[in-house]
Amino acid sequence: MDGFQLAQINIGRLRAPVDSPVVAEFMEALDPINAMADASAGFVWRLQTDDGNATALRPYDDDTILINMSVWASIDALSEFVYQSAHAGYLRRRREWFERATEIITALWWVPDGHIPPVEEGIERLDHLRAHGPTPQAFTFRERFAAPAVAAEA
Repeated sequence: MDGFQLAQINIGRLRAPVDSPVVAEFMEALDPINAMADASAGFVWRLQTDDGNATALRPYDDDTILINMSVWASIDALSEFVYQSAHAGYLRRRREWFERATEIITALWWVPDGHIPPVEEGIERLDHLRAHGPTPQAFTFRERFAAPAVAAEA
C-alpha cells in the first residue's frame, strides 16, 4: 500500500496463569491460529519467541497481561483474518479466557514497508490511542486513517 503496511498491537489480561486449566483451550489454540495467520493473505510478521508465540513476553509489570503484535499488508487483510477466519470464533469467546477490558486494548498504525515495530513502539501507540482517541498516530478498526502516502495524494 504505497510503501506502508499496517501494524497492530492488542493486549489482554488472562483470567488465570497460562498453565491453568481455565485458559487451557485458549493456549492449545495458539499454534493453529498463529499458523493460520502466518498463511493468511497479506500477513507480514508477528511477535513471537522461540516458542512460536508471544505468551512468554511480559512488557507490563502485570504477569497476567499477554501481548500480541503483527504487521499486515493492509487493514483489509488484517480485518479478514480477525473477523472472517476461524480466529473470529475465538475472538467471540475471549471473555472465557480474558478479563473484560476496561480500556482500549487494540491499536493500529501505519509503518513503512519492512519496518518491524518493537514492543515499546506498540505500547506507545496503544497509550497514545488511550490518551488522544483515534488519530493517524494510532487508530481502530472503527475509525480508520489512510496510510500516509495515500493521505498525501488525496
